[in-house]
Amino acid sequence: MRTPDIPKRLPDIVIVTGTPGTGKTTIAKKLARKHNLDYIDVNDIVKEHKLSEGYDRKRKTRIVDEKKLAKILESIIKQARKERRRLIIDSHMSHCIDPKLVDLCIVTRTSLRKLANRLKRKGYHKAKIEENLECEIMDIILEEAKHAGHKVKVVET
Repeated sequence: MRTPDIPKRLPDIVIVTGTPGTGKTTIAKKLARKHNLDYIDVNDIVKEHKLSEGYDRKRKTRIVDEKKLAKILESIIKQARKERRRLIIDSHMSHCIDPKLVDLCIVTRTSLRKLANRLKRKGYHKAKIEENLECEIMDIILEEAKHAGHKVKVVET
């Protein structure tokens, strides 16, 4: 997977967001290695801090309080800045972080056919695949990131 239009030198705090299945983790890990950034998987933060508030049986997914998650991620970012560490944060919810703390927000996008195939391979059920396809069609994550005030760079995967 190429990473076109990514600056040659990444800033200190980068978030990677996008609809599930669009290639966030692949891009984030690749950029972390290439640019010597500490990689943070938000799923690990959710587990470590017990941020799951239950389980949505219909969607077959954990329910996470985005505000609590954002607070924890913001404290991680502030600590990293004090320690002069560089971070890349990987999650479809990372754009909920205060944009004043983030130097660059990368939004991953992909074709609907690729997205549907990836989600099927991951074992998503039909309703969840349709929900994520609708999200991608309507640019929900991209629009939320822009609306929040992030400096956004879109990467097609």
